[in-house]
Amino acid sequence: MGLFGKSSEHDPKELVNQWTHKLRKEGYQLERQIRAIQREELKVKRSLKDAAKKNDKETCTILAKEILRSRKAINKIYTSKAHINSVMLQMKNQLATLRIAGSLSQSTEVMHAMQRLIRVPEVAHTMQEMSKEMMKAGIIEEMLDETFEDMEEDPEGMEEAAQTEVDKVLWELTEGKLGEAPAPPTSEGASATIGEPATVDLSDEEEKDVDEMASRLAALKSS
Repeated sequence: MGLFGKSSEHDPKELVNQWTHKLRKEGYQLERQIRAIQREELKVKRSLKDAAKKNDKETCTILAKEILRSRKAINKIYTSKAHINSVMLQMKNQLATLRIAGSLSQSTEVMHAMQRLIRVPEVAHTMQEMSKEMMKAGIIEEMLDETFEDMEEDPEGMEEAAQTEVDKVLWELTEGKLGEAPAPPTSEGASATIGEPATVDLSDEEEKDVDEMASRLAALKSS
């Protein structure tokens, strides 16, 4: 029996269509999660503004940190969506070359994207099962968990950076009554502007991958 029944054993196109359908479904789930987080963030913002009117800075700081957590969570989900879309693009390429090659080809790019996705709780189970199917089909090799282990951060540095971001959120949502104004942009790289979500801390390798995936997403939209 093939991965999806006897007929799929000799039909790589069916395999790719199945994977693409699953990936698209997971992408929709992540979009719904983003909207849910954003709705909760709006509630926290209202509470923060009410606390600011009462000059309750302690409560404001707690709420500002909650907003930061939601923004970081959203950015991580967007990164996961970029990985999903990268795999979908590769599946589209597999279908395009299938007519010529007659079989599915191995893709290091898919392996790296799937490696990262199986570490995302929201899609981990589906990605783990799909990875097994892709290994059987020859798309990817066996993946090693230690390949992309998260780098340890400096706790003191993280705490200092967190307080800076909290000040920015307080300044933004209380119209300058609380917190400190964000530093102006520099030529080397602009600081996060007021109203924009905090960025996710990524390694150089991950930033490169995300940039590449952004280019591919642009190509998908124009196709």
